Amino acid sequence: MIDDPWFYVTAVVAVLIVGIAKGGLGGGIAVVGVPLMAMRVSPVQAAAVLLPILMVMDVLALRAYWGRWDGANLRVLLPASLVGTVIGFFTAGLLSPDGLRVMVAVIALVYALRHFTATQPAPRPARPVAGTFWGALSAFTSFSVHAGGPPLQAYLLPQAMARTTFQATSVVFFFVVNWSKVGPYAWLGQWTTDNLLTSAVLLPLAPLGVWMGRRLHDRVDDRIFFQIVHIGLLLIGVKLLWDVFGPAS
Repeated sequence: MIDDPWFYVTAVVAVLIVGIAKGGLGGGIAVVGVPLMAMRVSPVQAAAVLLPILMVMDVLALRAYWGRWDGANLRVLLPASLVGTVIGFFTAGLLSPDGLRVMVAVIALVYALRHFTATQPAPRPARPVAGTFWGALSAFTSFSVHAGGPPLQAYLLPQAMARTTFQATSVVFFFVVNWSKVGPYAWLGQWTTDNLLTSAVLLPLAPLGVWMGRRLHDRVDDRIFFQIVHIGLLLIGVKLLWDVFGPAS
């Protein structure tokens, strides 16, 4: 088990933020989990420690939003997510984590800045080709660096769906994505005793974070919710670029 006390300081903050995101404030900001924990351990170990916690959060969030998702989108996104996970598994170790972070950052910044600076276009319907691309890309970046939120939001946000439908659809998507990583992570040697014990110590924070997010979700209207999501995208993009190009990189 990790015994660095400063790791647990950052990990508690990370797990709570991720739980709040999954519970009700748009899953995209969950991308900060690995970078925060990676301040004290390697990004690979941070991702391995976080995955069991994400899986529990996904179960809790799925129960909270059961039946409120958009089925038309999920029929496209879920098969695509499995393709993205397979690609992530077979390319593990071949692609630069920093390159993936830059890609996700660009996606996040483009969609956030377009929201804040451009006239908003008419809502788009679910599109099978676009959904397949963004769903696979989201699962791929989630597998590699737990940064699947921005690509998924790049596809879902232009549809201008109700906030609860948006949240529920994201919850189902990442439930499938994260649980599909179990076998590949085991094959890659991520399920070590130290990592699992550390996950177990942090696990009690999972229901607390999801509960906090669910309470916040019920107390904001659609306009404020999507403003929060887009601000989150903007901050995520800046944070990921800082991780790659900042002074400490």
